[in-house]
Amino acid sequence: MARIQLENVRKAFGKVQALDGISIDVKDKEFFVLFGPAGAGKTTILNCIAGIAMPEEGLIKFDGEIKNLIDPAHRNVAMVFENYALYPQMTVYDNMASALRSKLYKTPEDEIRERIMWAAKTMKMENLLERLPSQLSNGQKQRVAMGRALVRTPNVFLMDEPLAHLDAKLRNSMRTELKEMQANLGSTCIYVTHDFMEAMALGDRIAIINEGKIVQIGTGDEIYYMPCNEFTAQLMGDPQINIFDARIGEVAGGFTATFPVNGEEITVSLPEDGRVYSTIKEKGLEHVDIGIRPQNVKYSFEAKEGYFKATVYSYESIGNKSVIVAECGDYQLRMIAPNGLSVAIDSDVYIRFELDRSIFFDSVTKEYIVRYDEQTFIDLAKSEEEK
Repeated sequence: MARIQLENVRKAFGKVQALDGISIDVKDKEFFVLFGPAGAGKTTILNCIAGIAMPEEGLIKFDGEIKNLIDPAHRNVAMVFENYALYPQMTVYDNMASALRSKLYKTPEDEIRERIMWAAKTMKMENLLERLPSQLSNGQKQRVAMGRALVRTPNVFLMDEPLAHLDAKLRNSMRTELKEMQANLGSTCIYVTHDFMEAMALGDRIAIINEGKIVQIGTGDEIYYMPCNEFTAQLMGDPQINIFDARIGEVAGGFTATFPVNGEEITVSLPEDGRVYSTIKEKGLEHVDIGIRPQNVKYSFEAKEGYFKATVYSYESIGNKSVIVAECGDYQLRMIAPNGLSVAIDSDVYIRFELDRSIFFDSVTKEYIVRYDEQTFIDLAKSEEEK
């Protein structure tokens, strides 16, 4: 396996700058996830690593060796494409064996069969080996494409949303299988997704990509708890984080936050915390954006002291939990609720924020400022690095 490095890689398609100075360092045997919205440049990064696309600037290295001018066949990478890329005239078995039968990676037929049967069992498709791609569903084609990569022993596995077309049950089980297979094979894997749950479940580290640039790199916990800006905070979480603008006032040894709710202004005292106090005071900010995760929004259907009134906009049950969206003035607040509630649309709901779990962002630049319990997550990051 290999350490994969990209140094200041730039790639354009006409006037569109697909990659704008991308630099990443993927460790040997690491499961590295590229996560971002559609069109962010994730697939283009994989294509550059594989040699399918040639960057205009920058270096691509495998174990310190520059690969820019090496053709794809000699880079020894296994890539799972989002659109499957199967040979239509070949059976599933022959599709999976195709790379191992090539002149470059010629493998004995006995070994080919052993590897294919292992991959087919892992992917739960032993009964599909004699079928043609035209006889398969999209989810089955996706499994064949993954199986074709798994039978290889490449420098790096490149996976472009390989679970996107699988049904929900198989997708969940394959997350576990993929992580275990990567650990057992001792392989380096670079995995593209726009699914938050996949990124958190699979990645040793995650790179957040947006508009061809790296926004933040870290473990799932680091990025979730200490996002570098509001874009990352909104991307990392389901349901999405609540962010609202607040005017900051100072009281003895602390701050208050004032924000509009249904045409009125509500002022609350922010919990005392030396780090938060000194950071905000040092920056001299009069307005901040405060981020509150949905699980840190408390609600009641009866009026309570310390709660403000809002209106139920929607109620959605999503399996093991439900999401209530409440309207209060210009804001829509998301909160987590247990299943089985009887919630009427347009009914009153009373809300309180757990402000000691809030994250502060600059209301102009949208960059991260500070959060409560920040030291806990800094220590957590250090302990992960030491491992």
